[in-house]
Amino acid sequence: MPRQVDHEGRRRQIAQAVFDLISERGIEGASIRDAAQRAGVSVGAVQRCFSTKEEMIVFVLEYMNQRVTERVQAKISDAADPESALTMLEQTLMGIVPVDEEGLAETRVWLAFTAQAAIDPKLAAVQRDQYAGLAELFTLLIRVAQGHGRVRPDVDAEQEAESLITFADGLNVQILIGRHTHAAARAAVHQRVAALRGA
Repeated sequence: MPRQVDHEGRRRQIAQAVFDLISERGIEGASIRDAAQRAGVSVGAVQRCFSTKEEMIVFVLEYMNQRVTERVQAKISDAADPESALTMLEQTLMGIVPVDEEGLAETRVWLAFTAQAAIDPKLAAVQRDQYAGLAELFTLLIRVAQGHGRVRPDVDAEQEAESLITFADGLNVQILIGRHTHAAARAAVHQRVAALRGA
């Protein structure tokens, strides 16, 4: 009887291999052949999961976004006040700013995707969608926190959400090139969120 293959599990296995390759070498270092070798599968297995390299790269971007989301949810559940919208906001920022080695690898991959997105409209569209979702989440959390008196009423939630995304992106680059440490990143995020607090 032929062995059944978990197609989605195989796709995630390959995505992890491609993620590691991009973190180490950039997108140009993540060919289908290299992905197969790193994942320990045949080139044919990769091609059965992804018809093109472009499709594989887009899946890896979505896979990475899911990884970050799961880590953020774990941070929120471990937080002292997991029901606080402001806590959720801070932990979400901590999830997208590299405050540890895992986050640093994700940031390298994210910036590799960003560079490629400048010349790849499909990848740019995926990133825009992810940024739009993040902006919606930040806006919602700020408004909820305002409703509970945890954020100043004069804060424009939508404008602040966009500002936080820009802050996180800038901090990511500074950490990646070695201008700031993980500890400095954590302190910067905490200070940035604390500045929103109400009386």
